[in-house]
Amino acid sequence: MQTYLTTNEVADYLRLKERKVYDLVRQQAIPCVRVTGKLLFPRHSIDLWLMNHLEGDQSTARPVPMVLAGSQDPLLEWAVRESGSQLALLCQGSGDGVRRLLEGRVMLAGLHLLDAASGEYNRPEALGMGGMRDLVMVRWAIRRQGLLLASDNPLGIRRLADLARPGVRVAHRQPDAGAGRLLTWLLDREGVEASQLRFSEHPSLSEDDLALAVRQGEADAGLGVEAAAKRQGLTFLPLQQEHFDLAMRRRSYFEPPIQRLLAFAQEPRFVERAEALGGYDIGELGRVVHNA
Repeated sequence: MQTYLTTNEVADYLRLKERKVYDLVRQQAIPCVRVTGKLLFPRHSIDLWLMNHLEGDQSTARPVPMVLAGSQDPLLEWAVRESGSQLALLCQGSGDGVRRLLEGRVMLAGLHLLDAASGEYNRPEALGMGGMRDLVMVRWAIRRQGLLLASDNPLGIRRLADLARPGVRVAHRQPDAGAGRLLTWLLDREGVEASQLRFSEHPSLSEDDLALAVRQGEADAGLGVEAAAKRQGLTFLPLQQEHFDLAMRRRSYFEPPIQRLLAFAQEPRFVERAEALGGYDIGELGRVVHNA
């Protein structure tokens, strides 16, 4: 299946005249990109656009707040600001993002929730989102998760089981955060009881908070993304590759804030930023991974 359609191909696909397609482009009413002066139409975006129109006029629907909730991601946070998307950030963990999206209180949510039974990420039915008939999930990145350790790793921590050694203090996230769920799964896989670990008194509410706790000596280790470790000058021990996706309702996909964000993610300076932060594979960014 072709990833991009030409003007002639999209006209045939939608059973429209080419002139009508050009009219839609001029009105900015149909998703497209311009490459070396040539119009191309991403097939997955056209499918979403078509389905959105088949569902009828939604102009009377309650406006959705221009808010991004869910998990904090350093690259996403930067892109939201630099793209001029005008999205407000309310990142308090993946679980919180799921609840707010279901309640219609946010436009999109960043998720990286592992399903322990299948080992897969962001399965709608496992998140209580199986009933959302207009749910769309778009791949943001594949990220490296691992242990964030003090610079030069003075305690010589080499594997997850070392966290159970006497005296090692472990920073942790809130239970419904993606990193919290992943830590539980990794400990279980390694046969390490969580009760053996000496956790910090209060959870870190974001990737940066956890990294800062390790940097300031409040904890000796914690589970987080490589980008957060690099920003704080910490040692990083990789443990897991994970999918970080953006979840939204179908009509929100076409709203200017999200389109601006996704368009910005195709620019060269975004790619440069992802490489500089470290721990990101953005080869699938923008791919629709779920369309209810």
